[in-house]
Amino acid sequence: MGSEVKPLARKSEATLRYGALVWMVASLFWLGGCSRGGSVSAAPASATTPSPALELTPTAMTYTASSAQTQPALPSLSPATAVVERAATSTPHPVSLAGLLPTPTPTLAATSQPTYAPTPDGVARSLRVPILMYHYLSTPPDDADIYRRDLSVSPELFAAQLDRLLAEGYTAVNLYQVIDALQRGAPLPEKPVVITFDDGYRDNYENAFPLLHARNMPATLFVVTDFIDEQRPDYLTWDMARTMLAAGISIESHSRNHASLADQGDDYLVWQLLGSLETIEYELGVRPRFLSYPAGDYDQRTIDIARSANYWAAATTKQGALLNSAHPFELSRIRVRNTTDPDDLIRLLALDW
Repeated sequence: MGSEVKPLARKSEATLRYGALVWMVASLFWLGGCSRGGSVSAAPASATTPSPALELTPTAMTYTASSAQTQPALPSLSPATAVVERAATSTPHPVSLAGLLPTPTPTLAATSQPTYAPTPDGVARSLRVPILMYHYLSTPPDDADIYRRDLSVSPELFAAQLDRLLAEGYTAVNLYQVIDALQRGAPLPEKPVVITFDDGYRDNYENAFPLLHARNMPATLFVVTDFIDEQRPDYLTWDMARTMLAAGISIESHSRNHASLADQGDDYLVWQLLGSLETIEYELGVRPRFLSYPAGDYDQRTIDIARSANYWAAATTKQGALLNSAHPFELSRIRVRNTTDPDDLIRLLALDW
């Protein structure tokens, strides 16, 4: 008997120690669950409790272009702007260039948009850089009014003008290069020229774009964003704008709906200028830095609001080619009409204005 008691006693002590250990572990798990607000449940592992529905608070909502159209209220004017996001399901694909463009030419080296702001270096400068102003790039219909005819340049005439510019030694540059030269002293070619189009007509894509691309010449389109959003047939689509942007054409602002910007209140100017800017940024993924005043109408308050919205400069309809670093929001241009033949164009560029 004595020989059997000791093993049983050792087994009993081990069992007690093991039971105590299990109890301590279970207690720790129970206490941990309570500290997190949990509870011990005897429900099977397969049982689940449905989670509450997710509520979207105003601060969690994503800003979209469509909401910008229905909500004219815009953020306060400051260098920092709200981040805009495109819904993943609505990302469009650029249209194919197949059959549209001629044989590919070297990449346009002067078309990339800088990521820095052109902080003036304090040096006053005047530069003579002709900025050409086009509108329609097509032959007007027979019943066109005087304004449509005056603002129309045929593709054949435009091609002849471009060829003459190149033959005379002119180099097409973009407005980013011009403002960099004006405010920071960056170099420009010996005979620079800027090509701009106002309004964003569809014939700019169909007729002007292939001719520019074939000659490796950059240009700037000032677009009316509401007209594109409304899918007006005479104006660009956003896919067309993306295709041109990818090929080196700058897409800048011409306001939301081409209304006069002179003698307007601050709220209206913010809606027009910041609204068009953010729509372009939303659609194209790049922030425009240049503005063209619709019909050339503006005043000092327009300039102040445009500067606060972080535009860098603006183009007017004032005739001339002399640019001044003190007035980047009053860039003069040279209007090209349907009667401007290549000889006339070269004479305009040679004028001392």
